[in-house]
This record gives sequence, C-alpha cells and structure tokens, in this order.
Amino acid sequence: MKPEILFLKQEDVIKAGLLDMKMVLAETEKTFKMIGQNQIINPTKVFMGMPSNENWDSYCMSMPAYIGGDVDTAGFKWAAESKANAQLEGVPYGIDIVILSDPKTVFPKAILDGTITTAMRTSATAGVMAKYNALKGTKVACLVGAGVIGRTMIMAMMEAVPTLEEIHMVDLVKEKAEGLAKEFEGKIKVIPYTDVKEAVKDAQLLVTETTSRKPFIKKEWLKPNMTVIQMEGQSCEEDILLTADRVVLDNWSQMSHLVGILVHELYEAGKLKKEDIVELPEMVNGVQVRQNEDQFVYCGSAGVGSVDIAIAAKLYENAKKMGIGQKLNLWDNPLWV
Repeated sequence: MKPEILFLKQEDVIKAGLLDMKMVLAETEKTFKMIGQNQIINPTKVFMGMPSNENWDSYCMSMPAYIGGDVDTAGFKWAAESKANAQLEGVPYGIDIVILSDPKTVFPKAILDGTITTAMRTSATAGVMAKYNALKGTKVACLVGAGVIGRTMIMAMMEAVPTLEEIHMVDLVKEKAEGLAKEFEGKIKVIPYTDVKEAVKDAQLLVTETTSRKPFIKKEWLKPNMTVIQMEGQSCEEDILLTADRVVLDNWSQMSHLVGILVHELYEAGKLKKEDIVELPEMVNGVQVRQNEDQFVYCGSAGVGSVDIAIAAKLYENAKKMGIGQKLNLWDNPLWV
C-alpha cells in the first residue's frame, strides 16, 4: 500500500471553507462538547521555548489529539512562533501546520497549513465563551490587540453576540486598529483606541488577544458585572481573575501547568485550585456559569489541539469533495517492513 497524503496549502484550506466563522464556531463548540463526553483524547501540549521556556525568542509546540465519534481521526498541530518574524515584512509571527492520521492504520492522510486555523479557532473559542457568558443585550465590546487574531475576534464576536453594535479596538499602534475599523466598515462599527482604560469604559465585554508578557489591565477599570475573556497569558492583573464571581478555563490541566501564564502562576502560588473553576467542556454540556446579571465572569484559554484537529478534519473532507490540494505518497515501496 502507498499511503496517500493530501497536502493543503493555505490557499487550499481557505477554498475549503476556513474563513467561514459560523462553521468554525460550530466545530469548536462541538469539539468541547465531545471532550466533556469523553469522546476525545487531548493530551497536554508540549512547549519547547528557545533558548529557554521562560525567556524564549522562538518556540515550537506539539498539540496531539484523537477525536472519536463521527470524526474519528487522530493528528497533531505543530505550532511555532518567532519574535524575529515580527521584523520580517510579509511573514506571519506564528507558523503552524496540522497533520491528520487514520486512527486505525496510523497512515498519515493530510498535511494542512494551520496558521489561519489558529487565528480562527482561537477567536472561535472566545466566541463560545462569549455566547454562554456575555451579559444579555451586550452592545459594546472592547477588544485588545489588533493583530491577526484581532481580525478574527471581530468576526467571532459578531456571530457569537448578535446584540453587539460597537467594538472598541485597542492597539499600541493605532494604525493597525484603524485598519481593522476600515476593513469592517459597513458590517459593524469599530472604533480605534490606544488606551485600554478609555476603550473599556463603556464596554460590557472585554476580550484580550495580545502578545504581552506583562499584565497591564487593572480591575478598577472594569464594570463589576462584565465578562472578561483572556486569550493569552499575561494581559490581566491577577485581581481580575481572583475576584471574579465565576471562572471558566478551556483546560485546567494544561493551563495550571503551562509556564508563563497567569493561571499557572496563581496555581503555583496556591491562589487557584481546580474546584474554583468551571471547564469549558462542562459549560457546553450544561453547567451554567453566569447565574445572574450582577456577576463578574472571567474566562481564559491557552488553546487545545483537538479543536485544530477537528477543524482540519472538516477542511480535509471539504477539500476531497472539491478536488483541491496536492496528493503525495509517503513511499513507493516501504523498506524493512
């Protein structure tokens, strides 16, 4: 047998439907539901920072998963980021790939660009959190970070919070926020800011998607009953999490042990325990988080590989039906079988 691998470059996965945020949101919520129903094996990601985990200039990270049920696929996402890329014109800060394998034969069946998938699924996870926990009738959201994820976060919040009328987009480089405001003109009102304190003043929902390694958002800036969704490790001061009425995390085992993020620091300091939080798979399977409109809700995510694998599996099936991608073979005749 010659294992056939379908190689899907970035343009191919986009043709296969990757920019359909409704689809990505649906696949993301379904994946977390399946995790809660024990249909998914999702080991903790393995992080390798270079030159060190604590002070990395670049990193590579392996995120394996097996998805059962009607998906029935195995795979892993190989995620990588480099600060040097930020200085290179036309090069993404992060470069990711996804590999899918048949769970029975373990033959590889697809290799997909995962860079845009990361941006879509990160924002979709925040979208699921907002869908369940945003205040009823939320009209104003403040998004912090106008990079690639800032763009997909606007897409996700528009779908997940249908009452949303206005987005305050914050970035230290105002031109980036202005660019997104122009891009979404006619779809939703996006107002650019450089000051988080000013931008969040009238918001009921705050979502952070920055690359900051130091906390800079203060609890006193926030409404006492708002929803905060932190999609990275360090933008929020610890009081925002510690004083929340309810805390939702995508994966406790992973976030409590992932060096360099707030949840890990609080766990190590004995300030946060598993019984203090609700996991996202529990939430989508019926555990109510926000119990009234007066509660302050904090949500956090570091990303789980099974969501990338599930979306990649959907794109792979779409690509096969559409006849797109390049077919490769792992060997002509295997040596030493």
